[in-house]
Amino acid sequence: MRRGKKYKQVLQNKPQGAVSVEEALEILPKLSTSQFEGSVELHVKLRVPKTTDPKSIKGSFSLPHAGETKTVKIAVFTSKDKETEAKEAGADFYEFDKLVQDVKDGKVEFDVAIATPDVMPKIAPLGKTLGPKGLMPNPKLGTVTDDLATAIQEFRKGKNNFKADVSGTVHVKVGKLTQDKKELLENIREALSAIASAIGKTPEQAITKAHLAPTMGPAIEVNIKFA
Repeated sequence: MRRGKKYKQVLQNKPQGAVSVEEALEILPKLSTSQFEGSVELHVKLRVPKTTDPKSIKGSFSLPHAGETKTVKIAVFTSKDKETEAKEAGADFYEFDKLVQDVKDGKVEFDVAIATPDVMPKIAPLGKTLGPKGLMPNPKLGTVTDDLATAIQEFRKGKNNFKADVSGTVHVKVGKLTQDKKELLENIREALSAIASAIGKTPEQAITKAHLAPTMGPAIEVNIKFA
């Protein structure tokens, strides 16, 4: 892959080998090549049990300090009599027929999909499109519920869903580059704990490698043992 001049310049700030999470957070802003306020991304490689399908590893967590990190667009799949409730609860997309057709047409403009239990059989065919994107509503992730107001509020406040890819790697955003370092540290702790607990282990037991990266720019390998 060809890299731009700015990318090559910021590489000079990248440390050799793994560093502490605290050190990485100090360095990350110097590695960003974006012209906008970038996010801090956490990439975690899991030690997946041989009997476990990596893609089955999923879960959710709420950032202790969400700040402005969760500017998300939320879609709610529900029956027509509950569309007004979904709208008043804060859903960005809530018209069932239009939502279904948009997804069928490949038009997916939302970050979170929530559904009420009664429409799950109707949207099952959408799994082919939403599943690979990690957007298919799932009771384990709290996205299949009749309590729309609470579910929407949780995602607005910083709730994150995660799902491992085929290689057993999880990618999540944990804050903004300009955010207070102590807040970012607590966000990262929460994310690591939740991801590891998805396979019933501690972070040290479950994670083989972890990296932090800006939205645009090189990643830094981090030692997940916190002081």
